[in-house]
Amino acid sequence: MINKDINKIVIVGGGSAGWMSAATFTTFFPEKEIVVIESPDFPRMGVGESTLEQVRYWMYAVGIDIADFMKETDASLKLSIKFTDFYEKGAGSFHYPFGPCCFKNDDYKEESGRKNYDSYDTNTWLIKKALYPETPVEDFASTYFPALALIEKNKISYKFENFNLERHSALHFDAVKFANWLRDVHCLPRGVKLIPGNVDHILSGDGEIKELLVNGGDEKGMVGVTGDLFVDCTGSKSLLLEGSLNEEFISYNDIIPNNRAWATHIPYVEKEKELKSYTECTAIDNGWIWNIPLWSRVGTGYVYSDKYISKEEALNEFKEYLVEKSDGKIDVEGLEFKDIKMKIGTHKRTWVNNCVAIGIAGGFIEPLESNGLLTIHEFLLKLVDTLSRGKINQWDIDAYNSFTFYMFNNFAQFVSLHYKLSVRDDTPYWKDVTTRSIGIKEIVHQTLDRDDFTHLINRKHDLHGYEKNTGITCIANGMNYPVLSYNNLMYNEYYNGDDYLGDIDCLIEFWEKMKKEWSERAEKEMNLIDFLEKEYYAT
Repeated sequence: MINKDINKIVIVGGGSAGWMSAATFTTFFPEKEIVVIESPDFPRMGVGESTLEQVRYWMYAVGIDIADFMKETDASLKLSIKFTDFYEKGAGSFHYPFGPCCFKNDDYKEESGRKNYDSYDTNTWLIKKALYPETPVEDFASTYFPALALIEKNKISYKFENFNLERHSALHFDAVKFANWLRDVHCLPRGVKLIPGNVDHILSGDGEIKELLVNGGDEKGMVGVTGDLFVDCTGSKSLLLEGSLNEEFISYNDIIPNNRAWATHIPYVEKEKELKSYTECTAIDNGWIWNIPLWSRVGTGYVYSDKYISKEEALNEFKEYLVEKSDGKIDVEGLEFKDIKMKIGTHKRTWVNNCVAIGIAGGFIEPLESNGLLTIHEFLLKLVDTLSRGKINQWDIDAYNSFTFYMFNNFAQFVSLHYKLSVRDDTPYWKDVTTRSIGIKEIVHQTLDRDDFTHLINRKHDLHGYEKNTGITCIANGMNYPVLSYNNLMYNEYYNGDDYLGDIDCLIEFWEKMKKEWSERAEKEMNLIDFLEKEYYAT
């Protein structure tokens, strides 16, 4: 396909990946022919219901009306991710809120009279933690994220201190309803062609996909489908990229321990209390459990490793957890549980000649940190940038593969930190995951020096260890891994004459004042359930 115009894009597979691809292409390239081949025999997983805040831009870019979307997909709002018992069993919880940090440097200078004070950032809290080690880890998020006051009181607001709901929130939604809604509202009315059927044969040659033979299951028999670019959205089967073009798959099982999951939907017992504005991830004996509150029900699942527990044992463990959490009010035997096998890793290249894989067909890191849908919309937007050039050459393909591979690896390292920084050793599972090596084989080690993980390794105890990466900062501090020590403070104070104690005590007083103000303001805002009812679900 080198130096060739791309006028017809054929997407194989529906679901979130397939219909997000179609919605993206038909928005940015309305002149191109977009075809989706969707199997009527392949059931959708109904998982992947939690997103990160970047999904808001993708929705804006493709012209999705948030009010229609919310109502049609049973959606709710998400402002944070809560992690429970990851650091140590019984250690409690910490949040990773969305949106930018709030520093209020000018206000601090004005109130404190320290006109010459250098601006502080997220590293300043590390000085507090070094000087006052009893400071709880959850204090970090409450210091820099005003929206945490909303989260803790289960309130919501369009605009809060340093927080804009439209830009700094993510969404929980029904994945099946989402895909169907994209298909029926955003794709088919805009001219996307749907071919229902199964790809029975893939004709290829010279390293390219030439034609797909689709069995529609009707009297028409086999239908041949050609195209300029084929998009593989066939999930873990990776029917085109791996199945036909034999692209190498790189396993991440050396740093990501889990390979299976049980998933189900549960009813609300006390909706006003259980409908929260965050995804909760709770570590248990052989993995962790997600809890995703939608408008009408909760999506939940148990991610685990079958190296330490069979799927039958895991299901029983999951059921026991649900019964205990609901105080016996949920009839687990009446629920439908889905058994999910996860293929953890990525392909060495996700774009090979005239075939590009999107979603799980390209790679998957496990559900922690809601990364599945993230890679779909971020890779699609990168693909749009690449295709906008017109004719495509090898440089374009290589540049796309370099971007997606680096982003995928970087996020995999981020997810792995949730295990690597844990000190749990209460089960064989946790003893294993906390003693694994630091990298994803040699191919990932080549990128390690360029990413933020060097701040956790080479810059441990550096005064400016985190710079301003709030993701790594939230997780590392929440896991009680601050990259600044009392000894390092004293070293800098000795040589530079800095007065850390005087500065931080003054700042702590200011921070506590800000927290109190945010808490009082949050108390006056609308309850989450009332907000959703009024804005989206009122009949």
